[in-house]
Amino acid sequence: MDTQNAEVWHRRILSGYWMLVFLMLAVQFIFMLSARIPEVKSVLLPGQGHLFIACNIMIVIAMSLAEMWLRTTVQFHKQAVVGCGFVVSYLMYFVLEPFVDGAQMTLMMPIMISLIYFDQKLLKCLGVFSLLFYAALYFGLERTVLDKPLLEFLLVECVFIVFVVMAQAVIVRAWEVREHLEQLTKSEQGLMVERAISDKLLKIEALTGLYNHKTFHEYLDSLLEQCESNGLRLQLALFDIDNFKRVNDTYGHWVGDLVLKEVAAKVAGQIGLNDFAARYGGEEFAVIFTDKSFQEAYAAAEDMRLAISQMEHPYAGGKPITVSIGLCDYQLGDGKELLFRKTDDALYTAKRGGKNKVVTASQVHGKVTIA
Repeated sequence: MDTQNAEVWHRRILSGYWMLVFLMLAVQFIFMLSARIPEVKSVLLPGQGHLFIACNIMIVIAMSLAEMWLRTTVQFHKQAVVGCGFVVSYLMYFVLEPFVDGAQMTLMMPIMISLIYFDQKLLKCLGVFSLLFYAALYFGLERTVLDKPLLEFLLVECVFIVFVVMAQAVIVRAWEVREHLEQLTKSEQGLMVERAISDKLLKIEALTGLYNHKTFHEYLDSLLEQCESNGLRLQLALFDIDNFKRVNDTYGHWVGDLVLKEVAAKVAGQIGLNDFAARYGGEEFAVIFTDKSFQEAYAAAEDMRLAISQMEHPYAGGKPITVSIGLCDYQLGDGKELLFRKTDDALYTAKRGGKNKVVTASQVHGKVTIA
């Protein structure tokens, strides 16, 4: 039980004791007023009711001391609550025993408190202490003064033992259930992690770590709907690695794979949080820019091209690897097919015009020139 939760239960248990004490005092008061039996009323008379009255006073004192301890100190709250419960339970027994059959049941309250705390050590200690304390009480008072039969003592002791054993079983069972729930929770968390990993593997292209072709189109379809309905700004960049076939033919496909990985890593490191990068196929990549002006998207594509061209590739003869990029600003009503056609035209123009450059769809169609 954590500290904060334990403090809540200290308060609840003590409040429960207060309610029990007030109820017992109220019932005693009503009982004394209504009883017509002289020996019952006589407990309030001087010289005959001193023990009865003293027990009630000591109950209130014990409760008040426990209350003060919880309010003024920060340590040993559990011990204060348990000790108060033990004292109050025996004082209640002294009060109720002359009038109530089976008043020994009040002596079970401390054991019940250990059950609330789910504390096996406390349960065993209180069980043993209750057995010994009641034995001393019986042989020192009940047998000599009240002449109670030995069978009643043995029955009460048996009840103590049975109650402790049952409480022990409840605590053990509760811990087993808790462990089972923890295992189920861990299993569910493990399944969630595995599911997340599986979902990611289905969306991620294995070689480059970028999103795959299928996921790219799903994401683009969703964004284009947002463009049409909410006016979201979107730019599409398609680019591929210049002379990539020559790299494969000259240095081998394993070098080509290294180039793809490094270019993909550079692309992933260059894009913004709201942008989306994917391997579109072969040596071709795609980037979706969102929440940018066209000038900002163009600057981002140019930075990406420049960063890739400055990378070193010693395993590829130390020659620079460059990319050609086609960029298109989405216009409302164009749709996905026209967006790709414009971007492809821009990419083709970049490749034909000398490579290692960014060409916009507006440049191809002779509308706006980006300086």
